[in-house]
Amino acid sequence: ATPTNNNATADSRLDRADRNFIERAAHNGHAEVEASKLALTKAKSPEVRAFAEQMVKDHTQANQELAALARARGVTPPDEPSLVQKGKQKLLLDTADGDDFDRRYAESMGLEAHQDTIELFEKASREVKDPELRAFATNKLPALRHHMDMARKLPQNAGKKP
Repeated sequence: ATPTNNNATADSRLDRADRNFIERAAHNGHAEVEASKLALTKAKSPEVRAFAEQMVKDHTQANQELAALARARGVTPPDEPSLVQKGKQKLLLDTADGDDFDRRYAESMGLEAHQDTIELFEKASREVKDPELRAFATNKLPALRHHMDMARKLPQNAGKKP
């Protein structure tokens, strides 16, 4: 899905790659928040719950900042995970409980999702044309890398890559 555009003149200010960054970053952020809210109710491990709390807090804030930047450019960003992300959550997380849930959440949302998002934001920090969007991507990278470090330290991810 492409972000809905409410203003054709604003649209001309953003090229396709910039709009694509907004869409993917918004989808990823909402996927992280939804899965982490689920983790707050289903996780057994206190470390996983603490990680999930931090993800809800940080990604909710980033989602709000991104949405404001997008709307200022006449782009309405997605306000939920992509259909693929929803399907993955249903398959991996909704059906799991206890230690199995903790392991799946720590790997899929802790490691895999953050690896994907870090790559997206690194590329955006180099290639996005809009200076404020590029600055947003650049400024969020330290927090995303910190999230990855936190995820690596979860007992459920011991010895796993990335």
